[in-house]
Amino acid sequence: MANSQQEGKMAILERNDIGAVARLTMNAPERLNALSDEMLAALQAQLDSLRDDRSIRAVILSGAGKAFCAGHDLKQMTQGRQAEDGGLAYFQDLFDRCAKMMMSIQSLPQPVIAQIHGIATAAGCQLVATCDLAIAADSTRFGVNGVNIGLFCSTPMVALSRNVPRKLAFEMLTTGDFITASRAAEIGLINRVVSESSLDQEANALAERLAEKLGSAVKVGKEAFYQQIQMPTDLAYTYAAEVMAQNMLHRDTEEGINAFIEKRPPNWKQ
Repeated sequence: MANSQQEGKMAILERNDIGAVARLTMNAPERLNALSDEMLAALQAQLDSLRDDRSIRAVILSGAGKAFCAGHDLKQMTQGRQAEDGGLAYFQDLFDRCAKMMMSIQSLPQPVIAQIHGIATAAGCQLVATCDLAIAADSTRFGVNGVNIGLFCSTPMVALSRNVPRKLAFEMLTTGDFITASRAAEIGLINRVVSESSLDQEANALAERLAEKLGSAVKVGKEAFYQQIQMPTDLAYTYAAEVMAQNMLHRDTEEGINAFIEKRPPNWKQ
């Protein structure tokens, strides 16, 4: 099934569903898939739609053209300066909307895989760090390079510093230097590096593996993952134990355990 944000012309964000996997493709290649007002709105709308779509169990986020995402739309941001306040209200609203979209990815019941090629810079790198999983082509470069034009990547810093070691994050933020895909994998920003020719295949294969799992269990686990990671260890164990106990009471979890014991495929209802 294919869905789009607009009829009669190319959508800025395309959605294609194959089985239980939804692929969202940012489709503004002439702007390197920048997170413009329009792109943010399209992403938010699709994430809101996916939240209650129980037919979808995994999501792939990719970019059309020669890049994954080059961050915010600087030309659009410059236009925002024309307001009487110099753009302050617009900039605050822009970064609030971007943060909402990023948090929507992590609160989505389904795992989201970033499929990256070309470049992922500034808020585009933030998008990679925000997604639950990430696979990149071997030629991809990553950077939080706003400092090079006098704009420190403060909001991308939030996601980046929660993915990679502190000193490495600070180095990237203060130098504005790009790193390779292999280096991004070494420091934990992405899961793996593949050849560009196999990128689609590898992302699809991972999404299909995730889609085979019990959707309700993955939903519970994803939410618990992001909750416990912010807690002290003792509180995290207390919280996770309660989550796991409640998970054990699910009908499909009982069926999955019985099927394993009886050496047969589970008959899940969800």
